[in-house]
Amino acid sequence: MVDKNLLMEMKEKFEGGPETADIGDTLKAFELYSQLAEKSEYLKEEIEDMNIAVQMIISDKDKKFWVKVDEGDMEYGEGELEDPSFTFTADFETGAGLLFGEIDATSAYMAGDITVEGNLQDAMAFQEIIELALEAFEEEIENM
Repeated sequence: MVDKNLLMEMKEKFEGGPETADIGDTLKAFELYSQLAEKSEYLKEEIEDMNIAVQMIISDKDKKFWVKVDEGDMEYGEGELEDPSFTFTADFETGAGLLFGEIDATSAYMAGDITVEGNLQDAMAFQEIIELALEAFEEEIENM
């Protein structure tokens, strides 16, 4: 089940765009995506066979976050992750834009706005997860 208060709070943030976000919204976005992954059938199907560990470094805020997708479960947290599949580094504005679906990861990578170290195939799969989570988010909002 998706927490309606979290859904409404993030709806306001998404409507305001990444520039209205703060660093604390990163974990809230991951919590929302995690809840959506439990509810959305197509998102659940997409991640059920995945095993990806993502380390995110927000360079201008000196923050690190991680996300693990393991056979249908999505976990997340703040801090350093041991042995990630890939690490991506971006400034906060770019990272928020990626999480809000306003910045295309491939374009940002090609422009040098993000760096990726590790498995690029897993990085592309993770971007697909974010895109599907955003679709599930929009559906939840429409069905309220």
